[in-house]
Amino acid sequence: MNSKSSNSPNRRSSLLRRRFPAAKRRSGSRSRRALKPTQIFLRCLLVALLLAVVGWFGWLYIQISAVAGRDEARPADAIAVFGAAEYVGRPSPVLHARLDHALDLYHEQMAPLVITLGGGSGDLDKGMTEGGVGRDYLLANGVPYEQIEAETESVDTGQQVERLAEIAQTRHLNSIIVVSDGTHLFRIRKLCEAAGLTVYTSPRATVGNIDDYDLALRYFHEMVSYTLLRLHVNFDWLHGETDA
Repeated sequence: MNSKSSNSPNRRSSLLRRRFPAAKRRSGSRSRRALKPTQIFLRCLLVALLLAVVGWFGWLYIQISAVAGRDEARPADAIAVFGAAEYVGRPSPVLHARLDHALDLYHEQMAPLVITLGGGSGDLDKGMTEGGVGRDYLLANGVPYEQIEAETESVDTGQQVERLAEIAQTRHLNSIIVVSDGTHLFRIRKLCEAAGLTVYTSPRATVGNIDDYDLALRYFHEMVSYTLLRLHVNFDWLHGETDA
């Protein structure tokens, strides 16, 4: 009799646990899901940061596309060709296309002076420079020597804009048509504006077929480069990656 009475509370407790297990789990789950104010703040901050990043790069993509798809060429004081790779004295397909576009603008009498920009890569170029190769190409295609200015010391877009600003000041150039790849021109425009230059962008013709992957890489390169530029971050590791 005593053993039955002593076991009855245990049996009742066991029956209650078996009868209401879901309620117990739900209660425990609610307690585990409760977030501290600090956690809520950090999550909201992360979401806001992600939205800002997406918005920034979305805006950049629209701006780059708008400049790339618009040719602003008009009468100016000079045409500036931004450098691209050269192969031991011969322009690469990209540089070739930029120079050809500059020649078209020159023959249309858009400007009396053509400026070629870009230095070399030391021993790899055997003393050749992008600006020098560009000058030789223009000479071979009928542009008089006195109507060409070759800049041969810069190693990236930022330095090319700096040298262009120096040439513009020396030669008293008030407006310049800048020639490069379409996706490159937005960054060039911003750098030129910061240097106090009045420029008109004019994209070179597309060489061959550019697939979606290659085009995406060009946009990615320009968006990262401009973002780092705005953040005043040194991006030497990006030099020369798209100019082939």
